[in-house]
Amino acid sequence: MRNSSFKLDEVNWDFPDSNKSNGIHSIHPYPAKFISEIPKTLIDILGVPEGTWILDPFCGSGATLVEAQLAGVPSIGIDLNPIACLISKVKTQPLSDDFSQYAEEVVKIAQNSNTTVEIPNIPNLNHWFNTHVQTEITRLISAINKIQDEIIVDALRLALSSILVRVSRQDSDTRYAAVEKNINTGDVIQYFIAACERIGSAKKIYLPTTWQAEVIQKNIVEVEKRDISKPIGLVITSPPYPNAYEYWLYHKYRMFWLGYDPLKVKEAEIGARAHYFKKNHHTVDDFKTQMKYIMGLLYEVTIDAGHACIVIGRSIIHGNTIDNAEIITQIAQLIGFERVAKIERRIASSRKSFNLAHANIKCEHILIFKK
Repeated sequence: MRNSSFKLDEVNWDFPDSNKSNGIHSIHPYPAKFISEIPKTLIDILGVPEGTWILDPFCGSGATLVEAQLAGVPSIGIDLNPIACLISKVKTQPLSDDFSQYAEEVVKIAQNSNTTVEIPNIPNLNHWFNTHVQTEITRLISAINKIQDEIIVDALRLALSSILVRVSRQDSDTRYAAVEKNINTGDVIQYFIAACERIGSAKKIYLPTTWQAEVIQKNIVEVEKRDISKPIGLVITSPPYPNAYEYWLYHKYRMFWLGYDPLKVKEAEIGARAHYFKKNHHTVDDFKTQMKYIMGLLYEVTIDAGHACIVIGRSIIHGNTIDNAEIITQIAQLIGFERVAKIERRIASSRKSFNLAHANIKCEHILIFKK
């Protein structure tokens, strides 16, 4: 580890030139996105033992899985959020060249449909979506559902998901408030076409050295060792910060439209703010209990001498500052991990989703443990 430690010290972990807006990472918005430079650098420096896999138990929008593929290493990603899993799957699955033809067919069917559509029963739909927008979305979903190829369907559903906030009254992907927008008849179709083109173009230039990546949609505290059937040589992940963000909320209507239940996601989402402001609200002890299970699972599935890398910032819970890095370190060491590095990195102030008024998170730590 001595040589690796030297290399870790040479890195500017703030990554001031990070650009998440290009290529494969631009195909779908994702608040509080894990910047790809972190997993890429950790893979480069720590390496992955031959025959082992990389694991991200909070895979989000798939940054770790993408960097694993580019490095030629198979990977497993786990996430509770179905939108996160859909993004990760589309990023890491090969997409056939006839995707654009399928997209054109979907648009043709949606545009030429004159039949009355049955708008799904979604709570407060009229508050968040204009009626003509509801009709266009429903027709697109109906057309997508006629396709048999599962990988094509995933990509088309992701294209639609990527524009839903834009065509709704939700202010943005980082602000859950209703505002009026000028969405005209036909805009949904045009935005969908552009989203399909963006996905198709990104996939054509994304040339990983392996397509081996598994995505598991499951609550991590319900995952067991048998669910992770591959030997894990390196874990790279960033758990949610308690009381700092609510992924389920900002994807709420994406989930409703695509047939998922966001309220079930809310109930199980680690760290969601709602858990800390209800009757019998969560406390830091709940986070500790969750992390004990997760770190124990990581210890079980990681090979001897393998590494687990955790990126985490602090939280504020009812006015108290919580040092999540220290909590995780204590838990990991009790389980049997050795901490070999603790690196502080500053979070860019432009990352709005990490700098909410109640959180104001300015830095985070990269913890590196060895089994």
